[in-house]
Amino acid sequence: MRSAWTVLLGVVLICTSALANEHLAEVEFVAPRSPDLPSDEAMQADGAVIGRVLYERRGVFQNTEDLSWLFATANKLHKTTRESVIASQLLFEPGDVFDPRELQESERILRSNQFLFDAAVVPVAYENGRVDVQVTTRDLWSIEPALSLSRSGGENQTVIGIEDENFLGTGALIGALFERDLDRRSRQIYFADRQVGRRWLSVFGNYSDNSDGHRYALGIGRPFFALDTRRAWGVTLVDNDRIDSLYRLGDELVDYRHDEQFADVWAGWSRGLIDGWVKRWRVGAIANDNRFEQPPDGVRAGAVPSDRRLVYPYIGIDVVEDNFIEAANVQQMARTEDFFLGARFGATIGYAGTTLGADRSAWLLRATAQRGFGSAEKRMLLLDGSTSTRIESGSTRNSELSIRARYFHRLSPKWLRSFGVRATKGSSLDLDRPLQLGGDTGLRGYPVRYQSGDSFVLLSAEQRYFTDWYPWRLFRVGAAVFADAGRTFGDNPIGGESLGWLRSVGVGLRLAPTRGGRKVFHVDVAFPLDGDPSIKSVQFNVQGKRSF
Repeated sequence: MRSAWTVLLGVVLICTSALANEHLAEVEFVAPRSPDLPSDEAMQADGAVIGRVLYERRGVFQNTEDLSWLFATANKLHKTTRESVIASQLLFEPGDVFDPRELQESERILRSNQFLFDAAVVPVAYENGRVDVQVTTRDLWSIEPALSLSRSGGENQTVIGIEDENFLGTGALIGALFERDLDRRSRQIYFADRQVGRRWLSVFGNYSDNSDGHRYALGIGRPFFALDTRRAWGVTLVDNDRIDSLYRLGDELVDYRHDEQFADVWAGWSRGLIDGWVKRWRVGAIANDNRFEQPPDGVRAGAVPSDRRLVYPYIGIDVVEDNFIEAANVQQMARTEDFFLGARFGATIGYAGTTLGADRSAWLLRATAQRGFGSAEKRMLLLDGSTSTRIESGSTRNSELSIRARYFHRLSPKWLRSFGVRATKGSSLDLDRPLQLGGDTGLRGYPVRYQSGDSFVLLSAEQRYFTDWYPWRLFRVGAAVFADAGRTFGDNPIGGESLGWLRSVGVGLRLAPTRGGRKVFHVDVAFPLDGDPSIKSVQFNVQGKRSF
């Protein structure tokens, strides 16, 4: 959404090339380590403590003395992230025992902010047992008109509005927009701040007035923001009234009204990071009420899901290994990326009973797992999976088993091969939870929600090329050649069998803004090789995604 506007802004600036300097040099983001500085391990072994914490907060553009007046003006108009916002996200402060792991994790926390392009936290001086640490950040342009027209799977999405992801440098997100997509027209206002003050209090809210209903959401809590976090809690409330649809070959055949109320209250605790592992416990209660009825106009009336009210307490456990690496030119372009290569396991169990207000007695079970292997310099394999089910009267309902594998093979600094597999096996699915496959779920070249069933498999292969072209220092340029293949299994709940394996090939251009927004702008031309005669032989897709 925002990437489209950033690219448009870049085109405007290119058209005024007299104002820009193509040879503008970038400042080295992290200064070379001084040869006089002992190793992190040596300073830690000496029992060093944190001395001064120095901050270098860079604006959207660097080397301001060499910038065109337009870029220099943009720097002046942008409110650089406040030092207090940066400081509040660090896991250390002056006087704390020096721990290089906390510096590395602070870097990851800072880089996860949508308003920062990159962050570095490094020791720069050591004297008399005290380590001075420098924190360097570079801002992204945060206030932008949300103006875009994207196309995926033969469907358009229009967004008009304004959004600021770093309101007055506070790190708070506020926005208002009008959005029109395949499902509805929506007028929204929203806000979010993941850290109010220094206590990691996170809040968010959303109000949407939609053509088919409304959506209100509010949340507040203190998450497990770091590996060594000991206490966490949260409250989430959602009221969502809308028209949902069931599809066949990308066409809406059945509509139904869906009124959902959701509430989740939870608290968690942990003993922190011990020998490289974290164990977290969580207890809470969920109330999830789903009501369904025929659409008000009755034009596409048909099968309607059964009402479902689940109220249940639950308990869960998560086990996480501390194992992260840094990389570049994998899912993003020319920016630091953090990948988890450890092991992670989670499980949750809850019980819904009529005495608690539910409309049935049921056990609700869920488990997740994640594991990474290799390195970003050569070969890297990322695996994750999940399973969930609801046990009612001795039978399982709405059961899903999902797996995903992503494999990256680096051929050179500019060339990378990517392979992906996603598969989900469903059983006795609720009618409002169909498994769908199409242009909006990774099968490029086909309409959105083209095939439905109770299971699916999707394979993808991509050759990525990261160029050195950096037009006007506004966005990085890349390219891709890709092939996808997928199919669904089982019948569509409203009729229609699977068409078997569907394949597509294509080429794409990638534009990654470096001054505003964190999405990668995709321009793809895809060619479907299978499917019914109604689909077009060439699909043109333009959209912003969070990865290459």
